[in-house]
Amino acid sequence: MMSTKKVQQVLAPPPAHMVGDGFRVHNFFPSGYNISNRRMSPFFMLDYNSKIEFSPREIPRGVGVHPHRGFETVTIAYHGRVAHGDSYGNSGVIGEGEVQWMTAASGILHKEHHEEEFSKTGGLFQMVQLWVNLPAKDKMSTPKYQAITKEMMGRYALPDGKGEVEIIAGSYEGVKGPAFTFTPIELYNLRLKKGARLTLDFPETDNTGLLMIEGSALVNEETTQQDHFALMANEGTTFTVEALEDAVVLVLSGTPINEPIASYGPFLMNTSEELQQAIKDFNTGKFGTLED
Repeated sequence: MMSTKKVQQVLAPPPAHMVGDGFRVHNFFPSGYNISNRRMSPFFMLDYNSKIEFSPREIPRGVGVHPHRGFETVTIAYHGRVAHGDSYGNSGVIGEGEVQWMTAASGILHKEHHEEEFSKTGGLFQMVQLWVNLPAKDKMSTPKYQAITKEMMGRYALPDGKGEVEIIAGSYEGVKGPAFTFTPIELYNLRLKKGARLTLDFPETDNTGLLMIEGSALVNEETTQQDHFALMANEGTTFTVEALEDAVVLVLSGTPINEPIASYGPFLMNTSEELQQAIKDFNTGKFGTLED
């Protein structure tokens, strides 16, 4: 028998802050609402760059070289373009509707800036970055990179032309997303026309949330406005989303990783000793080299 997964709370966007000089983000968790690092596991962090117009600039804004270890970064582009590079030789541009899924794992240096031509013209910019924890057995695996284009997305068309479910990871109604994940994760964009209604079904114990990227919707009977986050309770399995206007909704759900967490800046490990080792390895050049 199906039971309803209720909305625990609808969260307004926390005050924005700058990451580097190119990303103006609302951090919903872990710090924005003091949501514990287990409450949305395996997702450790959600930074949301809500819509902002950047003025033209010759020198691209962004974030210079920085390290990561022990987790994955998932960058989802809605408006604007970001150029990136890492110490494993990966580089490219994340365009609108695309996803960069970087597994930092044992350690990597990374940089990300507004793409050069976008920087020169300026324009509308909107992005999401998630940090996804890795289980202990995978934290020191080899870094990898998944460039997910629009064409690679899984797509499930809703009846009567009411929109689609764009599947990045996991599956919906038998349609699979392209992303490889280390633990069970569902990550979708619901691209809905006004009046579209669909049902989602996730395990009771999964941690689930919805970020309203565009428009507004009813999550069950709770109105969720643009730029707000609906945190779902860990009870029941099914819930509905109904678009009150044309809407884009980012859905994230995953099986929690029930392991100790030790975090410091860009390192996400299991113990304080592992954190100290990560800092030492970074300072002694074991993450490789990358020009700023």
